[in-house]
Amino acid sequence: MFKSATVDQENALDPRLHHRIASANRRETSMNPETIALVRDSWAKVEPISEQAAGLFYGRLFEVYPEVRPMFKGDMKDQGNKLVVMLTTAVNALDNLDPLIPAIKKMGARHARYGVRDDDYAKVADALLWTLGQGLGDDFTPEVKKAWVGVYSALADTMKAGAAEST
Repeated sequence: MFKSATVDQENALDPRLHHRIASANRRETSMNPETIALVRDSWAKVEPISEQAAGLFYGRLFEVYPEVRPMFKGDMKDQGNKLVVMLTTAVNALDNLDPLIPAIKKMGARHARYGVRDDDYAKVADALLWTLGQGLGDDFTPEVKKAWVGVYSALADTMKAGAAEST
């Protein structure tokens, strides 16, 4: 299902451009039933191959943004599992994220202690969207991408708020 993890530097999303896209999409995308369905349906297709997806995600992240690699000191398979658990938890709670907000903010504060800056979230978004595109192929439609951008933006904004509150 996944294509090879080759990196095309020309198609890597500039973090400044991604921020503008995410900001625009955030205004247009809410957690409406269609957004939730698009994200849940697409995640259901990726979750069975989540170990491979996590490997591709981190491979892409480190190849396109090598400056973030030093932030990851532990076992990458374990890190990939954490990523999948976090995404699965968020996807399952999309119709009511409020109970997760304190945990998401704490995660943002932890990430800030690891050295994550606000602009690093766009790098993660780029790698996540690329990975979803690889895994979903033709099913990664503009509507699915827009839904994921909206969901990721909401999660990233909450993590950034947690980081800001911790300083």
